[in-house]
Amino acid sequence: MRRLILSAGAGLALAGCALAQEATPEAQAPASPPPPCQADAYHDFDFWVGDWRVTAPNGQFAGTNSITREESGCLLLESWTSAGGTTGQSYNYYNPDTDKWRQVWVSAGAIIDYEGGLTEIGSMKLIGSITYHGTGQSSPFTGEWTPNEDGTVTQHFEQYNAETDEWAAWFTGTYTRQDAEAVDAASAPN
Repeated sequence: MRRLILSAGAGLALAGCALAQEATPEAQAPASPPPPCQADAYHDFDFWVGDWRVTAPNGQFAGTNSITREESGCLLLESWTSAGGTTGQSYNYYNPDTDKWRQVWVSAGAIIDYEGGLTEIGSMKLIGSITYHGTGQSSPFTGEWTPNEDGTVTQHFEQYNAETDEWAAWFTGTYTRQDAEAVDAASAPN
């Protein structure tokens, strides 16, 4: 009986090997997945990618900002340095589950967490809140990045004031693309 069971087991194993050898190479190898984050929605914010010199509405130098595509294009990483030397960083990504872009900004002064998408004019508008580390105060907050015909980008932030029941400009800046040498020269003290 034991020989019969061993013999049957060996026969099944040989049959399995024979079937595996007859299978086509395509059937044996799993299909490779498509490259991640290649759909059009993942490129909605590409107009912001680059190295930038940022100026205030009066033309005064406000800082430099570098936005890079990371993680196979699934993440935009922002690294900001103000004219005064303060810094901040953000993660920006398209979430296919919500069909929205989200930004999480962190600096020594505040955390901003908001989401949204492209507007009818092609700007990226995000809505959420800002929370200040020192006080814990939190307020509704919006950010909008508008690509301009000349290649610059206008960034405009607003914060809601519950006491006045009004939205107030928090920061407005014009982003101008710069190569590394021009950024270093522009940010050098005069």
